Amino acid sequence: MAITGRSLVSTMPGPDPATLMAEERRRAKFDPSDMHNIIEGTPEKAQKIMELYQSLERDPVLAPGFADYELSRDLHREQTTARIARMTQYVELELYTDFWRRLNLVTAYDPSLGIRILVNLGLFINCIKGNGTDAQFQYWCVEKEAKFMKQLWGCFGMTELGHGSNAAGVETTATFDEKTDEFVINTPHIGATKWWIGGAAHSATHSSIYARLIIKGKDYGVKTFVVPLRDANHQLMPGVSIGDIGLKMGREGVDNGWIQFSQVRIPRFFMLQKFCKVARDGEVTLPPLEQLSYISLLQGRVGMASDSYRICARFITVAIRYAVGRRQFKSDLSGGKQETQLIDYPLHQRRLMPYLALTYAMGVATDRLERQHETVVRELEDAVQKNDKKAIYVSLADTKTLFIDSAALKSTLTWLAEQCITEARQACGGLGYSSYSGFGKSYADWVVQCTWEGDNNVLGMSAGRSILKCVSDVLKKNAKVSGSLLFLTNAKKCLGSEEVLKAEENLNPGMVLKALEVLIVRVSAAALEKAETNKSWDFVSYERVLLSKLRCHHYLLDTIIQTLQGVKEPGLLYALAKVIRLYFMSFLLEHFGREFITYRVLCPQLSKKITDRLVGESCLEVRNQAIPLTDSFQIPDTLLNSAIGNYNGNWYEDYFRVVKTLNDPSKTKAPYSHDLEAMLNRASVSDRQRAEKSSEAESKLSR
Repeated sequence: MAITGRSLVSTMPGPDPATLMAEERRRAKFDPSDMHNIIEGTPEKAQKIMELYQSLERDPVLAPGFADYELSRDLHREQTTARIARMTQYVELELYTDFWRRLNLVTAYDPSLGIRILVNLGLFINCIKGNGTDAQFQYWCVEKEAKFMKQLWGCFGMTELGHGSNAAGVETTATFDEKTDEFVINTPHIGATKWWIGGAAHSATHSSIYARLIIKGKDYGVKTFVVPLRDANHQLMPGVSIGDIGLKMGREGVDNGWIQFSQVRIPRFFMLQKFCKVARDGEVTLPPLEQLSYISLLQGRVGMASDSYRICARFITVAIRYAVGRRQFKSDLSGGKQETQLIDYPLHQRRLMPYLALTYAMGVATDRLERQHETVVRELEDAVQKNDKKAIYVSLADTKTLFIDSAALKSTLTWLAEQCITEARQACGGLGYSSYSGFGKSYADWVVQCTWEGDNNVLGMSAGRSILKCVSDVLKKNAKVSGSLLFLTNAKKCLGSEEVLKAEENLNPGMVLKALEVLIVRVSAAALEKAETNKSWDFVSYERVLLSKLRCHHYLLDTIIQTLQGVKEPGLLYALAKVIRLYFMSFLLEHFGREFITYRVLCPQLSKKITDRLVGESCLEVRNQAIPLTDSFQIPDTLLNSAIGNYNGNWYEDYFRVVKTLNDPSKTKAPYSHDLEAMLNRASVSDRQRAEKSSEAESKLSR
C-alpha cells in the first residue's frame, strides 16, 4: 500500500488532474497577471480588484462556502441580512467607488446580497438623485443616511402585477389634494398592486413609488414619490399593506414583496421634483424631456452587463479546469493508451472555447461601458445643476447613445451569460449537476437578469428602434450620428449587394467590424421599408431585437480591437489575437451566418469554410492557452466556490471532501428510515389480508 501524502490512501494510482493542470500552465505564453490588467482596463483597477478579492475571501461573514448551496429560504435570508450588515461596515469606511466595486464582486457569488443592496443604494437612491432636487437628495440620502444604509432602507416601487416592462402604464395613482397640500397614494385595483418589489416584504422602510400624477382630474403621466412604508418601530404605516410574493426560481435571499396603498397621504414635497414640479396651487411644470426621469435606471443596466462578464468568467473557469482534469474514453487523440482529457475532444473545444473568447470580449467592453456611464451621468448632472440648456442638450445626445448601448449590452449579454452557464454545466457532466459545483443555484439566481430592469426582448426592441431611426435620418435627411453610433453616418455607403467578406484573408478584426456595420445598415434599411409598408413598428420587432444584438457585438468587437492596439508584449498579443479571432468567427460570422449571407455581406462558400474548418482550428488554438486565459480572471478558489474548479486541480479529492463534510457518512440511517424498513419488511399479501383468502379459509367458508 502506497502512502501518497494526500488525504486519501490508495492501493493503486488514481486520477491526477493536478499534474495535468500544471502541464497546461507550463505552456503559458504570457503572465496571467499582465492579462488581468488588460481585461479589467487598467493595472490600477486590476490591483484594486485583487485587494478586494483578498478582503472578501478572508472575511468571516462575506466569504462563501459550500453550505450556502443547502440553505432553506429562511436561513438564506438570515445569511443575506447578516452579510448586508457586514457590508454596511465597509460602506462607512472605504471610498464609495471601492464599495461599489466590492459589491460588484460579491454579486458574482451572492446575487441575493447584491440585489438587496443594489435596490436600496442603486435604484432607490438613484431614483431620488435622478428625479429629486438637491435638497430632497440631501434630506433623504445624506441627512437620513440612506446612502450609508442607516436609519432608513429603500425599495423601488415601479413594477405592478399588471405592468412590468411598460413602466409608463403603471396604474397606482397619486392624486393632489389642494386643501391639505398632500398627495393621496392609492392602489385602485388588484392589477395596480406593486409586485416583485425587492426588499418590500420585510426590510424596506421607504419606497420610491412610480404613480400617475392626477391633478384636478387630469392625468399627467407617471412621476416618482417617496412613500414611507414602516415607522420607526418597523410597523407598517396606516393604509399600507405588504406581503411576501413567495418562492421564486432563485435569489431566495431577497424578500420580494407586494404593496397596496389605501388612500395613503404624503406631503407634496415627498414628490421628487427635479424635473416635474407641482406648486402649492396645483400648477404643474413638466420636464423638457420625459426621458430625464428614467436616467436613474441606467446604472442597473450597466451593472447587469458587468455582472454578465463576472458570472461567465466564474463558470467558464470551472468548466475548463474540469475539462483539463477529467479523462473519459480511450481515443486516437490520446494514442489509445489512456483515457482522453475532455478538453482534447474537438466537440468539447467547440462547446467551451467560444465562450472563453466571448468572456474576454465582455470584460473589456463592460469596462468601457462603465466608464461611458460614469462620464455621461457626471456631465449631465453638471449641466442640470448649472441650468446650462446648451450643455443639457449635448449631454442628452450622449445619454440617448448610452440608452441604446446599455439596453443592447444588458439584454444581449445577460442572454449569452445564461447560455454560457448552461453549456458549461452540461460540459461538466453529472458533477456539473451537483449543487457543490455551483452551477445549479447560480443558474436559478441568474436567469431573472433576462427579465427585470427591462425584459430583454423589450429592451432589444427599444434599442433596435433607436438604431432604425438613426439610419432613417441618415438615409432620408443626411443626418450625422454622434457618439458610439458614429459609424451609422456612413449608412449610404453600406447599401447595395456587394459582399464584404469574400475570402479567408478578409477574416481580420477590422474587416469583420466593417462587415458588421454593413450588415447593421442593410438590416435596418430592409426593416424600415417593411415598417413603412405595414405602417407599424410591430411588424419589425424581430429585426429590432436582431439589430440590438448586432449592436452589442459591434460594441464588443470595436472595444477589443481598440484594446489590442494598446498591447505590446508578444505573448499577450499572441493570445489576444487568437481570442478575438475565435470570438468574431463563432459569435458573429457563424452565429449570424444566415443574416450575413441573406444580406450579401458574407460569401456563402467562406461561411461554409468557417463552420467546417476555421472555427474548429481557432478553438484548438485557444484551447492551447485555455488554463492561462482562465487564470487571468484571477478569481480566488473561495469566491469561485465550486468543488470541481479549484486552482490546484485536485477536484476529485476536493469534491469528495465537501460531500463527506456536508453529508456525514457516519449517519447510516435516515430520519425516514422507519418508513423504508417498514416498506421492505412488510408481511406478505396473504398475511396482511389475515389469510382470509387462503385455502383453509375457503374450506371453512364453503361448508
